[in-house]
Amino acid sequence: MELTRREFIGKMRLATLAGLSTGVSGLPFLAGCKTGRHSLPSTADSVILLWMAGGMAHTETFDPKKYSPFVKGMDSASVFSTFPSIPTRLDGIRFSEGLERIADTMHLGTLIRSYRAADLGFILHTRHQYHWHTCYPPPQSIQPPHIGAWIAKELGPKQEVMPAFIDIGQRFTVGEGEELKAFHSAGFLGSEFGPFSIPDPVNGLESISPPAGMDLAHFERRQKLYRELVKAGPLANAHEYQQESLMRSMERSYALLKSPEAKAFDLHEEPKEIYDQYNTGRFGLGCLMARRLVERGARFISVTTEYEPFLGWDTHENGHTRALEMKKQVDQPIHQLITELHERGLLDRTLVILASEFSRDMLIEGRPDQKVLDQVDVPEKVEELVHYGMHRHFTEGCSMIFWGGGVKKGQVIGETAPERPFSAITEPIVIDQVHQSIYHALGISPDTHYEVEGRPVYTTPDGQGKYIRELFS
Repeated sequence: MELTRREFIGKMRLATLAGLSTGVSGLPFLAGCKTGRHSLPSTADSVILLWMAGGMAHTETFDPKKYSPFVKGMDSASVFSTFPSIPTRLDGIRFSEGLERIADTMHLGTLIRSYRAADLGFILHTRHQYHWHTCYPPPQSIQPPHIGAWIAKELGPKQEVMPAFIDIGQRFTVGEGEELKAFHSAGFLGSEFGPFSIPDPVNGLESISPPAGMDLAHFERRQKLYRELVKAGPLANAHEYQQESLMRSMERSYALLKSPEAKAFDLHEEPKEIYDQYNTGRFGLGCLMARRLVERGARFISVTTEYEPFLGWDTHENGHTRALEMKKQVDQPIHQLITELHERGLLDRTLVILASEFSRDMLIEGRPDQKVLDQVDVPEKVEELVHYGMHRHFTEGCSMIFWGGGVKKGQVIGETAPERPFSAITEPIVIDQVHQSIYHALGISPDTHYEVEGRPVYTTPDGQGKYIRELFS
């Protein structure tokens, strides 16, 4: 029986979730760690992940090709980049128009142009986001931790009451919320290492305050009842390790609520002139919150443009127009974040990463040599502006940027072909290398693993991942 695209994707999501999502009672027991903390020298203390959710086209951002201006009736195959290129602070290296401010920071970081997203057999955003954030392809028989959870477990918070793993900007009440929650998790490591979620940074202080109308005494009574529920209620069948981890998570949240460090989540403390430099929307203000949190001891912070199907970087139509809008959201605040971290002496020990789950191409879905299910129909002729842009998911060549945290300044790693297909042709980078590079900067040993259900689970699947040597000074 032939399935429609919607039916196919729906079935695959259900199959994926069946392997990803387990209730608390189904969480596996965690037993033992091979390596201790701080087993290697480190070049970074904190990480900020700037997540371009939805598939940011490399040819429209950090790896522009021949400019193809819109002409009614033009061949789709003739569309390479829909923006002209601009210079950066690195001689001979150009970005796409609209990223002038980020271009001005490139002397402080490394641009990677040869990242290759995994071949997962078919392409769904949440599958590739799951793989990027956990390093494990879905589905899995156990729930692997998000990279932020691994870091929280191995290094802990820099400041006692500050959450070690904070996620800013992603709501789980929109689009594919359940799929997203599947990897925004500490998995088998336990709830205490999971993300402290701030869906909207404008209301960041509200996220760590008792609900409206509830005084502190009432909140304390509710916390007591919650602890009793964990021990005697529906969660009583969970393993003792997971129960205790959940309890510690609640206790730490409560401690943060009462601490002076809670003010880090209040953006209204910032001078208006600084606030306005970041205020391009939720992502921009998320960058401001990330800087404030790093200053106050956060360990891992993710700031996302938010994944919601067919919005943001998910440019299945109106690709050029949407990319223009997204650049306006991210260009100034990312520049401001990197500049302020640098000026305040924080960038040297803060690793900042800009990345996306995969790229896009006008014609090719997935890999050039392997046909997969098309996510969108692209006409042979571009008759309307709605069809002008990079609509299809492309996994063979993607860009990302690293700043700070011991990263070499002012260099480019890898290149993609100048003609279609715009694939990585030198120094291909895969997700295992990205994860191990982050762990390397933080001093986390590559053989770190835990015994789960009688088998070792490593930070990268086979425990053999190598960091990108060229990335570091």
